[in-house]
Amino acid sequence: MTRDTNTPQHLDHLFSNSAARADRWRDMNAKAQAWAAAERSGKRHSGGEAVQQALAELRALESYFAYPGAHLLHALDDRLAEGDAIGVARLVLRMSGALLSGSYRYDNSEWEVADETSTDVPDRLPPGLGAGAQRRPYFETLFVNAMSPARSAAICQEIRQLRRAEDGLVYEPVLVGTFEDAVLATILNGKIEAVVIYDGVPFGSKHDTPVLRDFLTVYQHMEPSAGETQEAGLKLARFIANIRPELDVYLLTDRNVEQLAGDPAASAIRRVFYEAEEPMEVHLNILEGVRDRQSTPHFDNLKLYASRPISTFHALPIARGKSIIKSNWIRDFGEFYGLNLFLAETSATTGGLDSMLEPTGNIKLAQEKFARAVGADHVFFVTNGTSTSNKMVYQAVTKPGDIVIVDRNCHKSHHYGMVLSGAQPLYVEAFPMTEYSMYGAVPLATIKRALLDLKAEGRLDKVSMITLTNCTFDGHIYNTRRVMAECLAIKPDLIFLWDEAWFGFARWSPFLRPRTAMGAAAALEQWRDDPAAMEEWNAQVKELGEDLDPKDPRVMERQLVPNPQTMRIRVYETDSVHKSMSSLRQGSIVAVRDEDYDHHISAFHEAVFIHASTSPNAQIIASLDVARRQMELEGYELVMRAIEVALAIRREVAKHPLISKYFSVLGADKMIPEAYRGSGFSDYMQPGMTWLTAVKALKDDEFCLDPTRLTLVCGTAGFDGTTFKNLLASKYNIQLNKTSRNSALLQSNINNTRSDVAALIKVLLEISQDIEARLKSEGEEGRMAFAAKVKSLMEDVPSLPNFSSFHDGYRDNPASTTSEGNMRTAFFAAYNEDECEYLPLTSPKLDERLANGPELVSANFVIPYPPGFPIMVPGQIIDAGTIEFMRKLDVKEIHGYQAARGIKLIQPSAIGKKGGTK
Repeated sequence: MTRDTNTPQHLDHLFSNSAARADRWRDMNAKAQAWAAAERSGKRHSGGEAVQQALAELRALESYFAYPGAHLLHALDDRLAEGDAIGVARLVLRMSGALLSGSYRYDNSEWEVADETSTDVPDRLPPGLGAGAQRRPYFETLFVNAMSPARSAAICQEIRQLRRAEDGLVYEPVLVGTFEDAVLATILNGKIEAVVIYDGVPFGSKHDTPVLRDFLTVYQHMEPSAGETQEAGLKLARFIANIRPELDVYLLTDRNVEQLAGDPAASAIRRVFYEAEEPMEVHLNILEGVRDRQSTPHFDNLKLYASRPISTFHALPIARGKSIIKSNWIRDFGEFYGLNLFLAETSATTGGLDSMLEPTGNIKLAQEKFARAVGADHVFFVTNGTSTSNKMVYQAVTKPGDIVIVDRNCHKSHHYGMVLSGAQPLYVEAFPMTEYSMYGAVPLATIKRALLDLKAEGRLDKVSMITLTNCTFDGHIYNTRRVMAECLAIKPDLIFLWDEAWFGFARWSPFLRPRTAMGAAAALEQWRDDPAAMEEWNAQVKELGEDLDPKDPRVMERQLVPNPQTMRIRVYETDSVHKSMSSLRQGSIVAVRDEDYDHHISAFHEAVFIHASTSPNAQIIASLDVARRQMELEGYELVMRAIEVALAIRREVAKHPLISKYFSVLGADKMIPEAYRGSGFSDYMQPGMTWLTAVKALKDDEFCLDPTRLTLVCGTAGFDGTTFKNLLASKYNIQLNKTSRNSALLQSNINNTRSDVAALIKVLLEISQDIEARLKSEGEEGRMAFAAKVKSLMEDVPSLPNFSSFHDGYRDNPASTTSEGNMRTAFFAAYNEDECEYLPLTSPKLDERLANGPELVSANFVIPYPPGFPIMVPGQIIDAGTIEFMRKLDVKEIHGYQAARGIKLIQPSAIGKKGGTK
């Protein structure tokens, strides 16, 4: 099929299908209103043809949605045929308005063709579901069955007649007749929650349009043979599960359903029916499946608990709220938060409330549902943030003397986790982005080199885990599958801890999911089960031998594959649910997909007992439960919208003539070195950039960028990151988190809308106009001062300090070529203040020690914000580069450093003392 190069395509439509549809409806509405306006004024106008063309472009898309449906579209065709400009404009306005507001989900009148001023409500839905009634959750179900249009209409009516008032949910059917159309509906329609497949459907789509063909091409390669066999339904179910694993899929077949239901290949199917089954059973199963995802065991139980009359004699005065509501002085606290917050509080774990430390009831069920949602074997709720989640994993799976290969720039909780467990960090460095005073991610070659060096020294057995941040604060995403595969080729039982604090939402994007820890773990399992995996391994053995030689340069140059027979899938993922989903602050999870988890189960429970509070916040647990419900039912569409918002910001900043003069959003070409972008992808806004290039980058490149995270350069506007952040907060009520010397990080999430984009663009324009006015009024002197300020921020940037080394006194193997160290010993050595000293940054003695010794050895962690990672750790030798960086820092917040006293050092005489070990 040839592509129509005249059809305008937007890269953001790849990630936000709803935007593609909304843009087309918006365009058709504008044309319809223009035609009606000309009609009213008596002018000749070719608006009818323009609306006809717009409708033709929309029609293929609309076959994958329940609303507006064939009935309303036929009515629109009739009015167009009659040349009724005003009637067309009214109907298009009503339909586009219903789509924008979502009123069609609960207002029956939106589905009917009637006088637009009529208040009649036709009886299409069950009683109580008309306009003004209590809204019931609405969704759409995809039915895949080859049938005539007349039969399709009859099937829709039969499905609607199955509805009952007591169902509690209501769904509309979407009927398609081919394999490709089913895939397109799954991709395009975020309202679909269930799919019913009739076995034996044909393959090719009935729509021959470039935009739909592009969607099929970029989402996943499909061959026509995929739908030409008797097993088309089974193949389609697996295909849909790869795109949207949260959907319930049902298969209706006339084959031997008993054998098919027991086939491992049918794991993507919730239930198999014999085709002649009673339709009511299918209907009830659809409702049950959605209700299963809708169910929030802990939250539902907490609501029930709050409604019961309970007397409390435990140590929590605010439980039931009487100490607040009856107070003369803090009643406003209760009025502000509402009574339910206190009615749902308790310190009891009896009466069906369950214990988070040892859950056996509703919390256990809630965690199991979350595990299903994210593709894990186990999920553990954490109510004091991912800092604690990370420490739990270290405490559970590492022990004193173990080596952990870890990104030096990771969150401080990882460093403290190793202090607690006694594991020794072997720090690996990320690639620097010195111009923007930040680091990227750790190249795979660096990680492989560390493993091979340890193997060369005969100490590979000491390595227990690799820890990496995915995605990084600034949006760098690893090729997680490749990292794990190549590392397992060197050491097949490695544990991986992926800190995905900022990346939990990615599970619900078919493009980002493969780069999550759980998505990559599933892909590795699938690869291992494929006979082709053994063929790849045997080919590698012929080339490199079965036992990889760490000194063979080909091992570094070649993409390695693990031995399918010896590799173990041992993956831990920590998610700050509150950072990207609708959870209260500090809501976090540990997701586990570890084939050897049973070896650690006791230790993991102990780690939970050590780090989890015995008084966990019930509201945080409930919010984790609800966050999972939302993402399973509407996460796909919400994540698309978040990406759409981010790309809209990129587009508007880049194309605005004044804003782009002072601000820019960095693309992959600025954030990721070319060597790690084999696809050639440069930026989402690059002219000529195609969907295919973007998808290839997301699929194959060593690193790619999270599209929802935007590094906005503000140094070119004369602002350092902190000053710009404070300006946005104090003057414009815009909040953000991270800054660098010359940039600020913006991030979109499921909370943002296009109105937020408009607000931000308006603010950036106002700031740009203020700069222009100031430069004009200050003349040449002002322009020179501004240029000097920009130069200081954008060019006179300090070099970023790499990790130097641990002092030999804190190394078990001082002669080793690898750099791991006993950080725990150094950390506790610093507890003895008599054996520590302080040197101010300005002290001449500091420079003398750097030049002539003895070596400066850090006594603690020093973490400036920004950049937010430790530039000194306990036991590290402090070099001149680190001191230079410290002296050039212009940030106020530096954890572990007291400006009045200086850098805390371990005295040379105390280094390596046994008494320092705890």
